[in-house]
Amino acid sequence: MADTTTADLTCDVVVIGAGTAGLAAERVARSEGARTLLIDDRFAGTTCATVGCMPSKLLITAGMAAQSIRRAEVFGIDATPRIDGKRVMQRVRCERDRFVAATRQGFDDLPEGVAIKACARFTGPNTLVLDDGRIVSARTVVIATGSKPIIPEPFRKFGDVIDTNDTIFELDELPRSLAVIGAGALGLELAQAFASLGVEVVVFEHGDHVGGVHDPVVEAELKRILRRCMTLHLGVDASPSAEDGGVVINWDGGSQRFDRVLVSTGREPKLDGLGLDQTGLALNDRGVPIYDKSTMQCGDAPIFIAGDADADRSVLHEAANEGAIAGRNAACFPNVEAVERDLPFTITFTDPPVAILGEPAGEDSVIGCAPYDDQGRAKVMAQAEGMVRIYASRPDGRLTGAAMIGPGMDHIAHLLALAIMRGETATGLLALAFYHPTLEEGLKPGLREICHEVHAPLSQRDQGIPPGA
Repeated sequence: MADTTTADLTCDVVVIGAGTAGLAAERVARSEGARTLLIDDRFAGTTCATVGCMPSKLLITAGMAAQSIRRAEVFGIDATPRIDGKRVMQRVRCERDRFVAATRQGFDDLPEGVAIKACARFTGPNTLVLDDGRIVSARTVVIATGSKPIIPEPFRKFGDVIDTNDTIFELDELPRSLAVIGAGALGLELAQAFASLGVEVVVFEHGDHVGGVHDPVVEAELKRILRRCMTLHLGVDASPSAEDGGVVINWDGGSQRFDRVLVSTGREPKLDGLGLDQTGLALNDRGVPIYDKSTMQCGDAPIFIAGDADADRSVLHEAANEGAIAGRNAACFPNVEAVERDLPFTITFTDPPVAILGEPAGEDSVIGCAPYDDQGRAKVMAQAEGMVRIYASRPDGRLTGAAMIGPGMDHIAHLLALAIMRGETATGLLALAFYHPTLEEGLKPGLREICHEVHAPLSQRDQGIPPGA
């Protein structure tokens, strides 16, 4: 796969980083006729496949399986899960490795000479030096170096008992107790998964908010649900100290020992050692090049940035889209074309899932509420809880965003995302044929509330909620 020659290199577009964004950038640039090089120090696979989306969902799904057994009693089925931690973690790694292998196959499919296994550093806006001494000259450069976990200084000295999402999936066994530092989306996903698998979990968060949820009603419901299986300490400063092979977490007068600590305080762009000072680029206060989000171009330089390296929308589909935009514009430089970005859209795979899409509610927004604690299909499933808050604008009730938690919201959110992208109104969405009994028809009360608020007509096809549903 990787180039092993010692001669200097030239190309049209050089991409630094072979993650989701970098692979998309190289592929699209090559499809535009550019001669490309893809430089990576490991070619280990994407963050999603190795330490992110896929292994986390494998662990989450194991936790959900255990929870479904506990819930079976309500259906007249008596059962108690017997959790084998070693087998849980073995499956996580085994299936994770399959996803990683599929990603690595993509490296092998690259044209000969494209993949260069090395570390790269800028020596100018168009030139790089590799750690083997070779010089790379290119018309344009795409920075797609990804991100790395942030570990606050007090936790760095505790070594093997401290985990991040880069290491947590390598555990041979489930710990008896786990402290989670940080209540962001990934921290909450993993915290709930471990708690569902019988681990005593306590989450510590410096701020008062969880999961990046901007809607106070949905956030309150998320907190309520999480507190059923774990302890949340919000608005506290947590500090560690060592004790008997574990770690003691101290906070605001409290103290508790844990077998392991998962530090989930975010990720930061991997830009150290890249030599950005040699590019002439303006950097923001996080050391990230200032760039145009519609073109991914850094200033007016022949340099583009994409994926987690730009510290903006750190989700896979956005990384792929940014990589494609950067790759196309790098190949066509100086003819750079602005592209309309996707609707903001995130899903947190808690149980039940949380979805945030579109624009947050503003002072003039109309908000339609659709509670799921009395929704027909949710009651059938014994999962009747949650809330959907749909945002719309005046005067016609055009949909602008939503925040939601409840059963099936990772799927239902896609329906609302499409409606928002197409400029639908609440009236227009109510004209959709909603099958009964489904979770989707639970959106209707919120859509009707918007129609009533803006005095918009209800769809003639909206026949209300069937009796007893």
